[in-house]
Amino acid sequence: MRYVRYVFMAVVGLSLILVALANRGMVTIKLLPEEMAAYLGQPLSYELPLFVVIFGGIILGLLIGFVWEWLREHKHRADARLQKREKEKLEREVKGLKRKSNEGKDEVLALLDDSPARR
Repeated sequence: MRYVRYVFMAVVGLSLILVALANRGMVTIKLLPEEMAAYLGQPLSYELPLFVVIFGGIILGLLIGFVWEWLREHKHRADARLQKREKEKLEREVKGLKRKSNEGKDEVLALLDDSPARR
């Protein structure tokens, strides 16, 4: 399986290199429309190779998707955290009750009552 992963990564890397080589032409990226840029006095435009724009768009899309998914799953993480706290509270309560019920007994018998085979 490791070799399949290496071959897949090599194919992806090679295709990214080919895309970059095929799209080396410079493009102008304008951050504001011309009317607004003239009003501000700054053109706010950049000359970049096309492959940088393509890869930048892919990376930006992935980052937006990851953040969106992280925000969407917040309620699930909060619910899991609440259930974990409740479970720990109940485990402490059960240990306390077992200790209280085994107070007058012999220590060996108390250990046998707590054993997993007894459950």
